[in-house]
Amino acid sequence: MNYKISTEPGARLRIDKWLWAARFFKTRSLATDAVNKGHVRIGGEAVKASKDVRVGDRVEVEIDHVRLEVDVLGICEVRGPASVAQSLYAETGESRAARVAEQERRKLFREPASALHGRPTKRDRRTIDKLSREG
Repeated sequence: MNYKISTEPGARLRIDKWLWAARFFKTRSLATDAVNKGHVRIGGEAVKASKDVRVGDRVEVEIDHVRLEVDVLGICEVRGPASVAQSLYAETGESRAARVAEQERRKLFREPASALHGRPTKRDRRTIDKLSREG
């Protein structure tokens, strides 16, 4: 399939569709939700899903508490393979350094509550109560 990538400065596309085509999100509806929740900014300001992104814009995306800052290099209307998606943007140096630092921090420090899912079992509750009485 031929994936037409437009790199001319006048090219534009809805931000939710661009995020989906650039493979930041698995579905367009997830991209739209992220934009509506304020996790996506263009030029430093929060936008709506219908906002057009242009070649040369700087886009900030927050995914799982990790902030990415990318420059838009191209526009593609369809979602293609990862090699095509990676040619649509370039991550800034500061963003890359911050992302790597966050990955290292997560390796060294695990969130204690991340292993807990749902309500505690009866055994867990007894252990919690025992520790609460002692402390």
